[in-house]
Amino acid sequence: MSYHTVQLAYEGRVATLTLNRPEKRNAISFELIGDLVRALDEVAKSDAIVLIVTGAGRAFCSGMDLDNLKGLLDRTPEQNLQDSQTMVQLFRSLYEFPKVTIAAVNGPAIAGGTGLALLCDFTLAVPDAKFGYTEVRIGFVPAIVSTFLLRQVGEKQARDLLLTGRIFGSEEAARMGLINEIVSAETLMARARELAALLMENSASSLRATKQLLTDHARMELDAHIEAAVRENAAIRRTADFREGIASFLEKRKPVWTGK
Repeated sequence: MSYHTVQLAYEGRVATLTLNRPEKRNAISFELIGDLVRALDEVAKSDAIVLIVTGAGRAFCSGMDLDNLKGLLDRTPEQNLQDSQTMVQLFRSLYEFPKVTIAAVNGPAIAGGTGLALLCDFTLAVPDAKFGYTEVRIGFVPAIVSTFLLRQVGEKQARDLLLTGRIFGSEEAARMGLINEIVSAETLMARARELAALLMENSASSLRATKQLLTDHARMELDAHIEAAVRENAAIRRTADFREGIASFLEKRKPVWTGK
């Protein structure tokens, strides 16, 4: 299967999925979302036991693509709802992936990029990696990612990260338990492959069953929360603040909020 915005390679029973838009800092476009969903499906059906996810160039994923972000202003309510459901499909495909996943975060992972990086079973990050749920800074709402973040860090820390929209580094992410290890850029992929080799010493069927157990435990709660998140994600796009947030971001100026 061919992809335009990602690269998928296999080495033994380890698959490596690389976001491959380095000139755009691997920003999330509608095309990238489609490629990621299809690539995840391919790996799920393959003989691979472990999947490593990383980014080409100096960024892991810098958030939404600017052209696609601008295009959101012209979407219909039906398209907004479909966009939200598509993003849910991507995040749930990764969160509930049947194989073990390792994120090798080679640089900034912002907004949706933070979601992708932290939804993997293991997250390794370079010392200067940056994370942030920055949606509120552009009049958006981190509805979908909040569902997963609450399970990872608890309500108090989730409120801090989601309401401030602040950027935080690898050390803070490690203290909160959002990443497993801080690894030098020179050894990041080697460490990811070393971890993959360690995991593959275990029974592949046991790994799959354990992941299924964890997924089943979370599913009922996720189903209810994500249904509400999809509605919120689509609804916020109809507000004046959302339009102002996008416009000000694209125009590189401070937003003028009206609360409407």
